[in-house]
Amino acid sequence: MQATTVKHALTALGVAMTFTLASHANAMTRDEYKAAEDRIEAEYKADKQRCDGLAGNAKDVCQSEAKGKEKVAKAELDAQYKPSAKASAKVAEAKADAAYDTAKQKCDALAGNNKDVCMKDAKAAHVAAMADAKRS
Repeated sequence: MQATTVKHALTALGVAMTFTLASHANAMTRDEYKAAEDRIEAEYKADKQRCDGLAGNAKDVCQSEAKGKEKVAKAELDAQYKPSAKASAKVAEAKADAAYDTAKQKCDALAGNNKDVCMKDAKAAHVAAMADAKRS
C-alpha cells in the first residue's frame, strides 16, 4: 500500500517538474512580450471602435466586453511571460472580473425586480469565480 502511495507521489512530482520545465522552455523574450502587448492594445482599439456604431445599453455591453477581453489577454500574456501560480490565479480573476462587469452592464437593460435578481445572480457568479481563482 505504501509503495503505491510513493509511486503516485513520484509520478505527481515528475508531472509537476515536466510542466515547470515546459513553461520555462516556452518563456518569451521581452521583444516578443512587447509585440504581443501591442497586438492586444490594437485589438482592444478595434473592438472598441466596433462599439461606436451601437447606442445605449448595447454600446455599454460591447465596450465592457472589449475591455474585459483586453484585461484577460493582458493577464494571459503576463502569465505566459512570467509563469507562476500567482499569474495563473490573476488570469482566473481577470476572467471573473470581465464576466462580472459585462453581466452588470447586461442587467442595466432590465428594470425592477428582474434587474435586482440579475445583479444578485451576477454577484453570486463573481464571488464563486473569485473563490475558484484563489483555489487555483
